[in-house]
Amino acid sequence: MSQKIEGSLPPQAVRSTVQVGRTAAAGADRSEPVEATRAGDSLRLTGEAASLQALQRELAVAPAVDAARVAEVRQALESGSYRIDPAKIADRMLEMDRLLG
Repeated sequence: MSQKIEGSLPPQAVRSTVQVGRTAAAGADRSEPVEATRAGDSLRLTGEAASLQALQRELAVAPAVDAARVAEVRQALESGSYRIDPAKIADRMLEMDRLLG
């Protein structure tokens, strides 16, 4: 079985429109604009969605960089007291890989 795939949709699919509040009969004129959302329509978010919105607002106002931590690391580097722990870095990389995988 084979089918020819053409680069365009059938004409009836291209011309169809969505109408809110009423159903158009098959073959009826669909050139009228779509109605706007009615004033009585509402949206209710789940608790998780509301929490995500709150978190997004908090992150939007939080600084991108922790200046105090940057100053702390800079001071440790300048004084030579900053120690790199390769095992800790490897553990964190593996943890991140598990979270993303």
